[in-house]
Amino acid sequence: MKQVASNKKAYHNYFILDTIEAGIQLYGWEVKSARANKVSLLESFVYISLGKNNTFEVHLKNSHFANYENGVVKEQDVRRSRKLLMNRNQIDKFHKAVATKGVTCVVTRIYFNKKGLLKAEVALAKGKQTFDKKQVLKERDLKRETERAIKIYK
Repeated sequence: MKQVASNKKAYHNYFILDTIEAGIQLYGWEVKSARANKVSLLESFVYISLGKNNTFEVHLKNSHFANYENGVVKEQDVRRSRKLLMNRNQIDKFHKAVATKGVTCVVTRIYFNKKGLLKAEVALAKGKQTFDKKQVLKERDLKRETERAIKIYK
């Protein structure tokens, strides 16, 4: 599994409740940009909308796939909306969860799986308050200090 992009801010700003692997509907130049590790998930989010036939569709908005220099297409929209490919049950589950207050969907990472397909890890997340973030930092520091102390005494 080759990781292409990671959204580290998601782990800082949210409590991750559940994750699902989803495919991404891309153009050829976008896949080539991903193979070159020129993808950014900063400020990206997942949007669930009502699509054709009154069914819900999941889209990745505001993610950045850099221009592919050797591409034939002259105008490449680097921040276009990309459809995420998920099962109907997964989409319904995420839609019900997002309907509750304080829960959102974010993409935590994009990677190539063992078959060479580009996948996105979509997570249900609940926002952290400032005091939650400080508490996590305190716990991390305490854990680091105890590990150092144990290492010194060994």
